Amino acid sequence: MQLLVFLLVYPVLWCISILPFRLLYFVSDCIYVLVYHIIGYRKKVVRQNLALALPHLSDKERLVIEKKSYHHLVDGFLEMIKTMTISDKEINKRFKFTNMELYHEYEAKGKSIAIFCAHYSSYEWLLIMNKHIKFKGFGIYKTIRNKYFDKLVRDIRGKFDATLIDTKETTKVMIDNHKKGVLGVYGFAADQSPKASKAFHWTKFMGIEVPVHTGAEMLAKRMDMNVLFVKGEKLGRGMYQATFVPMVDNPKEVPNYELTDMFFKMVEQQILEKPEYYLWTHKRWKHAKDS
Repeated sequence: MQLLVFLLVYPVLWCISILPFRLLYFVSDCIYVLVYHIIGYRKKVVRQNLALALPHLSDKERLVIEKKSYHHLVDGFLEMIKTMTISDKEINKRFKFTNMELYHEYEAKGKSIAIFCAHYSSYEWLLIMNKHIKFKGFGIYKTIRNKYFDKLVRDIRGKFDATLIDTKETTKVMIDNHKKGVLGVYGFAADQSPKASKAFHWTKFMGIEVPVHTGAEMLAKRMDMNVLFVKGEKLGRGMYQATFVPMVDNPKEVPNYELTDMFFKMVEQQILEKPEYYLWTHKRWKHAKDS
């Protein structure tokens, strides 16, 4: 059954991937109408999240952000599909790093690097940084149940020379690399919500106390990695840029959970600047103490 579903869907994905961007965004506008106005995909979750995170805004202002966020969501999904056939020249024109030289300075320090980022802007295309670095790049992700789609995602992201690690294998792979002296850069999208019962730490995120993942911080400490935050920005439709922001060089010297708190404050600032580019469809405040 998994293969049948894949064989039915893959031709559609491939046809979408070869569309020129102007036509791709026309398709995106059509899908937006379906997803937002007809299906109403996770609309209740998005509205609850926006009300919790942005209580200072009026209902009308949040509605504008809501609609823009769905446009961005659909654009991002189609842009990920477009990655199947996009050329290096095209994607490098559409996604730029403002200070790659800073990253290279950190490579020169001779320690592995942890990259902290949020589900904001174009976090999928962030993987193109692997085309500009010397270290081996690793992306942490959750394996897709359908093994054929999982392979497709691996192939798409592997196009940028990224090696994907399942969340359950992250610690083992990092320890093995550390023992072998393999210098790597590891990408952590660490703003997701863990199970409250398994959380080691709670912090304020958009003014609400929630349980947060601390695995990225703990691994950075254990492996003594330099830590950078990546601030993503959307400049226009299909046009993005990212800026590296130093967090800490010696994570072992930082009190436990301070690095995680710092990360969420940086994500919060990013959201407040342009909230429509955050991924609001996930229940990030479902365990909120203030709810």
